[in-house]
Amino acid sequence: MKKLFVLVVGLLLSTAGLCADAVWQPSPGHTQVLLWPSTVPDAQAMPGPEYMGETDPKKELVAGKPYIYLRNISEPTLTVYSPKGKNTGAAVVVIPGGGFEVLAMDLEGTEVCDWLTASGISCVLLKYRVPSLPYDWHCDCRPDNLMVPTQGLEDTQRAMGLVRLHAAEWHIDPHKVGVLGFSAGGYLVAAISTHYGQRLYPAVDDADKESCRPDFAVAVYPGHLEHDGAPNPNLPVTRDTPPTFLVQAENDSMDGVDESLVYYAALKKVGVPTELHLYADGGPNRGHAFGLRPTRLPITHWPEQVEVWLKTLGIVP
Repeated sequence: MKKLFVLVVGLLLSTAGLCADAVWQPSPGHTQVLLWPSTVPDAQAMPGPEYMGETDPKKELVAGKPYIYLRNISEPTLTVYSPKGKNTGAAVVVIPGGGFEVLAMDLEGTEVCDWLTASGISCVLLKYRVPSLPYDWHCDCRPDNLMVPTQGLEDTQRAMGLVRLHAAEWHIDPHKVGVLGFSAGGYLVAAISTHYGQRLYPAVDDADKESCRPDFAVAVYPGHLEHDGAPNPNLPVTRDTPPTFLVQAENDSMDGVDESLVYYAALKKVGVPTELHLYADGGPNRGHAFGLRPTRLPITHWPEQVEVWLKTLGIVP
């Protein structure tokens, strides 16, 4: 796919704000928790140490601002952001995008948590392993876009189990835990929605005895959901796939609108409750990677539509 590769190339060229010695940390009052207590399954070599950078403000802006990206993540983590004020009990595992090469950690991570926690929803921010399949840094390529995103999916499965294991401690209703992802993270949303019956890795502890099926799923400008006009065969949609909300721009030239259209049709065919929200214009970044930063474009109101949808599902009051 041209898709996410174009974004990755842009990020590789945008190194003006590179901080090679810096590693991302959450804001004060929040603590990262290692996803795996010891050995990380299916570990891969990294092209270098973990670091974070900022996109070049002359080349890569969203709503007039650059954004932070992380690279070379070999030790995945999660960070819990609790609601500000009223707690609805709902929680969302947030999965940033970045073409399986980097993670857009503020645009598609912490800024999402700000919105969710202000709405009474716990946010669990997942920092998953990158680079990883279906990107291969050894050849700077994607040899097979139909490959299962093994490392990212393992990390997502593990995160879902940890949230449910610690639900009481984190003041979360274990029956109201969903996922929300962007671009490559949107692919992981579909992957966890269709690969929850069996872990890809041997059980580690009690977290892996918990269900990793999301109670609801939100995919924003997702990629890899279709192949030659048909559903990606690695995403076996069934009637038990969780209710799903899809957002995409019709002018998205990185992950075309067919990604959502094909997946939506597959969900509807088996009777999964689904909403698809298409907008004409996704903004100047090729109609892609707009996050939820407010602009004059109607597409930036998609979070309000998600909140309405969660009410219809009974996830929030």
